[in-house]
Amino acid sequence: MRIAPAARWLCVLGLTAGLIHAAQAAPQTVKDVLGRSVRVDLPAQRVLLGFYFEDYMAIGGEKAFDRVVGFSREAWEGWRPANWSLFAAHRPSLKELPDVGEVEAQTFSVEKVLALRPDVVVLAEWQYKGLGPDVKRLEDAGVPVVVVDYNLELPANHRASTLLLGKIAGDPTRAQKIADEYQAAIDQVRSRIAAAKQPKPRFYVEFGNKGPAEYSFSYGKGMWGPLGALAGGDNIATPFVEWYGPMNPEKVLAARPEVVFIAGTESTQNPTSMLMGQGVAPEQSAQRLQGFARRAGWSELPAVKNQRLYAVYQGASRSVLDYTMVQFMAKALYPTLFKDVDPQANYLGFYQRYLPVQAKGSFALEM
Repeated sequence: MRIAPAARWLCVLGLTAGLIHAAQAAPQTVKDVLGRSVRVDLPAQRVLLGFYFEDYMAIGGEKAFDRVVGFSREAWEGWRPANWSLFAAHRPSLKELPDVGEVEAQTFSVEKVLALRPDVVVLAEWQYKGLGPDVKRLEDAGVPVVVVDYNLELPANHRASTLLLGKIAGDPTRAQKIADEYQAAIDQVRSRIAAAKQPKPRFYVEFGNKGPAEYSFSYGKGMWGPLGALAGGDNIATPFVEWYGPMNPEKVLAARPEVVFIAGTESTQNPTSMLMGQGVAPEQSAQRLQGFARRAGWSELPAVKNQRLYAVYQGASRSVLDYTMVQFMAKALYPTLFKDVDPQANYLGFYQRYLPVQAKGSFALEM
């Protein structure tokens, strides 16, 4: 078959562009958040994502997902269904991405990962630990594994993870900007609280997925625990919960928290669970939050007496944009210090600046 000169020229241009793009990738040795030295061709052309999907798209831009060859679908669609639907409606190709299984459910498949021939596998710190010897199987097969972390809520990890994802995605300038915005927000919260020299308010956080009838997870060293610490609070769960787990109701009552946060998602599986997130109306969130205020003994808590009961979006933790939740918690803990800060507007603004979809719903709510 003869190819017309114009078409032949287009083919040559396309091939040349592809070669130039491929030539941009070069082997580099990077350090991940665990201090591991990993040699990776960067920017990566075939990326396998275990977690932090929204962060990867924000940091690398939507174009970064053109080079994602597989992911752990349950950790996005299963855990944050409304958020997944929002992104999948905008980018239907997400639905066609191969699924390699999920670590916590023990369905993660090394064989499926290897079949996709990734240049790099990006795992959350908790996934890396959960996979154990399977990580070595990947590395023995010549697949670099890079570990990032937003779950431990360590500002140093947030910054390092953001910059590393920028290198992998090929947009270090954008990554630097996001990392600087995160750091500036955290520094502002810390400096104002330090200057005020006020006593640390006692706070309690609970994942409200089980509804008011049953106490669910509170948090120690991970997620909402350290987020509240960054916001200048004294976490009543610290002596009783190492990472996450329920507190004894009597201990919650005895600790008399001055501020209470109930975290929720968009899940409707439990008709009394705390509802927060994409597509959730504030009135619906407020109604669910009132259910927790009516728990046995809670009318005597300082937090409920003084109407300092708040709701937060579970999906807004363990992310580079969880600085907005630090701002919200700080404002709840120290109302006079952060009157000029609008955490929900900042959360929505992050979407407007860095993501191709717009968030709408309840992400931070007071009683």
